[in-house]
Amino acid sequence: MAKTVIADVIVPEVFNPYVIERTAELSAFYQSGIIARTPTLDALASSGGKLLNMPFWEDLTGDDEVLSDNDALTVGKITAAQDVAALLTRGRAWSVNDLAKALSGDDPMAAIGDLVADYWARRFQAILIKTLDGIFGNTATGMDTNKHDISSKTGDAAVIDAKTAVDAIYKLGDNADKLTGFAMHSATVAKLTKDDLIETIPPSEGKPAVRTFLGKPVVVDDSLPNDNGVYTTYIFGAGAFGWGEGGAPVPVETARDALAGDDILVHRRHFILHPRGVAFQNASVAGATPSNTELANYLNWKRVYESKNVRIVQFKHRLEQVAE
Repeated sequence: MAKTVIADVIVPEVFNPYVIERTAELSAFYQSGIIARTPTLDALASSGGKLLNMPFWEDLTGDDEVLSDNDALTVGKITAAQDVAALLTRGRAWSVNDLAKALSGDDPMAAIGDLVADYWARRFQAILIKTLDGIFGNTATGMDTNKHDISSKTGDAAVIDAKTAVDAIYKLGDNADKLTGFAMHSATVAKLTKDDLIETIPPSEGKPAVRTFLGKPVVVDDSLPNDNGVYTTYIFGAGAFGWGEGGAPVPVETARDALAGDDILVHRRHFILHPRGVAFQNASVAGATPSNTELANYLNWKRVYESKNVRIVQFKHRLEQVAE
């Protein structure tokens, strides 16, 4: 019987949309609403260029004036500003040795697609966390007003619980209600579970169980910082990160290394994964588009929205009391 090879089962025009759709289904950040994909960002990601401009109108300012028969109203102005996203161009190649198990499935293209989509869901999560490292990396980014750091306090004041988390949520003032979800290290979730503060919504309609804290869904990721007992939790609003999927010129390719006897699958993606309201500065980027290390560099970020309109709060805390 003839051997099944990658090229026999991968149909690029079917495989690539399947992987993109499955990436969303497998991404906890997407399912929780933290990442939102829109047709506008899809179009922007396909528009060409490495820096993608997103102009917006700043809010109107100034006091209202008493109408007068003698004096004209003072004319104010509306000011335009600009958010800027970086196009991310990423790719990965796998040999058939890594995918051999998938080739034995009933639907090998779907099986391989699920493996690739799960890979990209993990990579999106890594990109998002590195971006958070960057935008909160220094006061120069303008994000200090969205930080709540209790880690240097003593006693219960340094520990995450319902009260200290509410304080973090209200860093956004009257926009606090727009924060709809948490991202936490598993050790933080374990602590809150022991305190009986984590609720679990049972799975339904094929969807996994959902953990909630203060009524908001919790995404668990152990790549979130833990610095000598100081843990970083993030609180997000819906659509805090915008996702747009562009089109690599050749998104999917298969090849065969006849000498090695290996079949190869190559997958490339061009996309936006951008924190809304914090503009990419492109101040320190060595290649054509930024790496994860460069996304984590604070020099590449600057807040352009009013701080309480950036739907992200960084919450630094401990899990245990610090001695007085």
